[in-house]
Amino acid sequence: MNIILLGAPGAGKGTQAEVICRELNIPTISTGNMLRAAVKAGTEYGLKAKAAMDAGDLVSDDIVIGILKDRIAEPDAQNGFILDGFPRTVPQAEALDAMGVKIDKVLELYVDEEVIKERLTGRRVCLDCGATYHVTSKAPKTEGICDVCGKELVIRKDDQPETVISRLETYHKSTAPLKDYYAAQGKLVTVEGQDTVEGTSVLVLEALK
Repeated sequence: MNIILLGAPGAGKGTQAEVICRELNIPTISTGNMLRAAVKAGTEYGLKAKAAMDAGDLVSDDIVIGILKDRIAEPDAQNGFILDGFPRTVPQAEALDAMGVKIDKVLELYVDEEVIKERLTGRRVCLDCGATYHVTSKAPKTEGICDVCGKELVIRKDDQPETVISRLETYHKSTAPLKDYYAAQGKLVTVEGQDTVEGTSVLVLEALK
């Protein structure tokens, strides 16, 4: 099954992608990782992507889809794949269709915006050992101090309230129209995020049946 995963920042896409990978034995293909791997391997599209990045330009949709086609031709993706981070816009989705990349289901993880804001702005990270906490759901034993290594916890720039609001606005403007695009094709399934990861996972796997 070839799946696209949609959802606002903080909706829990990464966590649910891991669950789907395990259950269906298919890889998650994230655009960033895929581009880095292609550049490192020096493939035809990888070299084009590197030239664009070195010039400070955005990598064009054609190059990204060319790299994607190479990636999904690899043995681990023969039973299917999950796309995370692409397409982000309707023109990218149209280009994906035009290049013959078949998509079976588009899964949207819906989480209320207030919940997302609380989820992200409450996150605290230890820059030293990478441990992650949350002020309400996973608080450290001592406020502001990492349980693991005793160093100070910080709020990442991505989790600052003004950044969170800006990221959500960007998502709604560019990515939300994708829902209409795939709904018109009869491929969109929306799953409402639950209070627990496990509760959401049950609904996600049910929706993919």
